[in-house]
Order: sequence, then C-alpha cells, then structure tokens
Amino acid sequence: MTGLDPSRAGYMFSRMEVVETLLEVDDDGQLHAALATSWRVSADGLQWRFALRREGRYHDGSAITPASILSCLQRAQARPGVLRLADIATMTVQGGELVIALRRPFGPLPYLLTHYSTQILAPASFDAGGKVVAIIGSGPMRIKSLSLPQQFEVERHPPAIGRAVQRARYISVARAETRTLLVQSGQADLAFSLDPPSIRALQDSPRAQLVSAMLPRTTIIKLNAGHPLLADVRVRRAIALCVERQGIARALLRDPGLGATQLFPPSLSRWHDPGLPPLRTDLRQARRLLEEAGWRQGADGQRYRDGQVLALSLTTFVDRPELPLIATALQEEMRQIGITVRVVIGNSGDIPAGHRSGLLQMALAARNYGNLPDPVASLLQDFGPEGGDWGAMGWRNDEVTGLLTQLAASPAHDGDRGRSQRARIAAILQEQLPVIPVVWYRQTCAVSRRVRGASIDPFERSYRISRLQWT
Repeated sequence: MTGLDPSRAGYMFSRMEVVETLLEVDDDGQLHAALATSWRVSADGLQWRFALRREGRYHDGSAITPASILSCLQRAQARPGVLRLADIATMTVQGGELVIALRRPFGPLPYLLTHYSTQILAPASFDAGGKVVAIIGSGPMRIKSLSLPQQFEVERHPPAIGRAVQRARYISVARAETRTLLVQSGQADLAFSLDPPSIRALQDSPRAQLVSAMLPRTTIIKLNAGHPLLADVRVRRAIALCVERQGIARALLRDPGLGATQLFPPSLSRWHDPGLPPLRTDLRQARRLLEEAGWRQGADGQRYRDGQVLALSLTTFVDRPELPLIATALQEEMRQIGITVRVVIGNSGDIPAGHRSGLLQMALAARNYGNLPDPVASLLQDFGPEGGDWGAMGWRNDEVTGLLTQLAASPAHDGDRGRSQRARIAAILQEQLPVIPVVWYRQTCAVSRRVRGASIDPFERSYRISRLQWT
C-alpha cells in the first residue's frame, strides 16, 4: 500500500469489501444497485440521475447521506482517475438523487461509478485538508487494524452468525513462491496470482484446492510506434509474426489455450471476434517484411539499415512473476529474425514513466481490459488520440477514435451497429498493431480446505470474503 487515498490503494479496500461504490456489477458485467438503487439518463444523454439508498450507516455509526456521497465523488473527479473520462459539468444532489450533468453524452458513465477510485468513505475518513487519514466505509467488512505498507486486518460488521468468516488479514507478498509456502504451511487461506510452478506444487495439496477463471486481461507488447525503428508497420507485423504464443502459453504458463490470437480474450465476450483472422507465427514472413522495410541481415545475424542496427529494449517488471520469463522468450524469438533485444526488468511504474517521457521503446505488461466492466472507457484511454500509459504510444488512428467516441456516446450499444463497430476496432488493432497480444490470462487462486464458498470475481473487484464459511 502506497497510501490510503482511493486513487492509489483503493482497490485493496474494495477487494476486501470494506468500501462500497454507487453501483456494482455481476460476473457478466451487468450493473446492479449498491449505494444507488436505480438510475436513468435523459433522452439527450446529458443528464444522469441516481436514486440513493435512503438508509445505511458507515462503520463509525454515522449516516450515509447524499451530501457525503457527493463530497467523495467530487473529490474523485478532482483527482487523476476514471471520472475524468466523462466530461462532467456538474454533480449535485436533488432530494434523494445524485444528478450528474455532462457536457457531452457518455454512455459508460454508470460503469465509472463501479470503479474503486469512486469508493464512498465516511466524512471522518478525511482530515481538515481533505487528506484520507482512515478508511471508514460501509461494506460488510470494516478495518480492524492497518500496518502500512504491507498488511491490514478486517472484521465483519455487524458480526455474522454460524460458520461465516468473521475476520481476515490481507498481506502483500511479492513472490509467488512465498505465497505458495504460506498456503502449504497453513498460514494463508487464499493466495492469488500463482505462477505455473506454484500451481503444479499445489495441485495435489492436502491443505488447498485450486480455483481458476479466465480474466479479461491480455499480456501485450506495448510498442512506441513513433520510434524510428518501430514507426513502419511492417516492423511491428514482423515482431508479431515471430511470437510463439501457443509455445509460450504451453511451456511457461502450462496452459496452451492462453495463446492470444487477438487482443480481446473470450472472457470479454462482446469484444472478442471469433471471425477475426488469428495472429499466427511465421518466421519466414517476418523476415520478408523486415527485408521489405530495408533491414538487411548481416553476417553476425543482426539487421542493419543505413549503418544502424535494429536493436531495441523491452521493459517489464516482476509484479507478475510470469512477465520476466515471457520477456526472455520474446528476446530469443526476436533474435531469430535478426532483432536484437535488451530486456530491462524494473517496476511497473517504469512503463507509464517511459510513456510520458517518450523514451520507452517496447514494454511487456498485462493489461486488464476489465478494469471497468464496459471496456469502452479503458479503450478510450489506451487508443485515443494521445494513446495511454498501458496502450498505444506514438500511434493515432482517427477511425478508431471516432468509433470509440460513438460507442461512448450511446448508453446502449448492443445492437448490430455496436457489434460492427466493436468488430471494426478489433480488426484495425489487429492490422496496425500499436500493441501486440501475446497471451491471455487465467487467474488461479489457492483456497484452503478449511473454507468453502470461494469464487473468483472476473473483474477483480472483490475477494468475496463475506461469502466464505469455515468447513
């Protein structure tokens, strides 16, 4: 935890069910009531009205009021976060309703209000200057103790009866093998983001069972398409053609079904296009494209053009244990077509920093397209005119921007037009390759046999602690 502010560590308190947001989503991405009981939009799409829950209290006993909800959302709007995606003119309270007026229509607005950065905290959570000094929410669990930066404890509020879990402790453990040891020794009841060796080690464990689900996340190579060595789409296509997706999925992830044939995984059903010609591996065609782009292979195996060597750096990080392994595989695969790659392993902040400075060349990252249950908002961040920290860099396509803008302007885009727009966006991204899909992602969680009722939230909003019971 780097701090208590919702914009920084809010996802931890959301996952542990300490806080609530205005709306919730189910496993299919459908909206449900939370602190708002219903919602509607005006015919012109410029005004949204959310009826607020009339009863309820924060964990300190204070009432959940429309004014406290409005204050949290206004604070979230003033900080970097998802609310800036919507061009909000005003937020006000009228009676028991929150009224949000927009400068232009933005259909995914309700999905923004499911994001952890829009969580609602009690007024006592803030000091006189508006800084978050305590996490006082209204969810089924409340904070019992905080030990920054590594752990905190929660307890059920109010206490439940029977075998329901009453208390839980969240521990941030960076290494997958350490998480595995905690499960094997009985010191952890849930462990997430396991690497393949950990999964193999726990498959026949007497202490734990494995639960898994494919998430709307794709491991991508983010490319600086404005870089002189990557501006030619033929070079980007050559890189895509040398990637052994199924081999990486089989050998490193032990799951051959995770080879990414397109950017959007099957778990993102409205965006995954089964009819899209799949990405494939073809080293001969990759070499041919590099030759066409003027890159000749020398006796040393490297490629040269006008005396310059085709050498690039690939930045990744260790937060997800599979990324350095995949980066090493990609380094070798690109070497086979004459591209020299230097792998740089740092931390996840290096990628957005490199994007903003313009110094990033290539990066390997896992992009969560379910960060918001309606991906339109995330895709606008990634592939809009300026690109995004985890999306396009030095690449702009007016057709994609226009299609995303049209989708965003419509509260409902499930008809034939919406389907064709999504399919066209997927096709352009497959053709232009501002990012190159490598593998999709399956979340695997080790669950102690002492508990039952565990399941994985595909949008990673909750660990669903309140549903667990002791066996």
